[in-house]
Amino acid sequence: MGESIPARRISVHQALGGGAVADLLLWKIWSGNVTILGMATTMWMLFELAGYNLLSFVANVLLLLVVILFFWAKSASLLNRPLPPLPDLEISEETIVKAAGVLQVYANHALSIAREITMGRNLKLFLQVTVGFWIASYIGSFCNLLTLIYIGVLLSLSVPVLYDKCQHHIEEKLSVTHRMIQTQYRKIDDSLLKKIPLPSRGEKKIQ
Repeated sequence: MGESIPARRISVHQALGGGAVADLLLWKIWSGNVTILGMATTMWMLFELAGYNLLSFVANVLLLLVVILFFWAKSASLLNRPLPPLPDLEISEETIVKAAGVLQVYANHALSIAREITMGRNLKLFLQVTVGFWIASYIGSFCNLLTLIYIGVLLSLSVPVLYDKCQHHIEEKLSVTHRMIQTQYRKIDDSLLKKIPLPSRGEKKIQ
């Protein structure tokens, strides 16, 4: 028999879709990464450290924009200057259909998990969801939603590129951790099964 050909490892760039988003997450577009990081840091410092209100910020920005455009248009008509270059911005029906399709996929996935837990009585999935919600609640007790979003931005701009640089070593550690978790899960599952009373073979059904 011939030797089996090892499966080709998918690169991180391919796993992320291989498009502009993958280039951005892997720091192949430095200007875009610096812009996103700077904007996220500025917004976080503005709302979290300075205590600025989100609604007030949005209202003031829109107010300033409307005032600038109004006086620009007035001065342009008086001085025979060109009007503000406002593009015809509109959301296409195709974009709405794509967004609805993405939301439908996530909603159906969440409903399938709920059905698997309630109807399928999947203990492993139940423990995973429970631990996930508990971790989210525990983290939420230390910081608010804005800080979590900012941490998510930082992680999305750091974890993929670090994983791309150290993929081999990280996969080794994850493999060891996965085996340890599987061992602990089997122990918990066996202990729970032992606590469930099972009918003996000599028992007869009561008609």
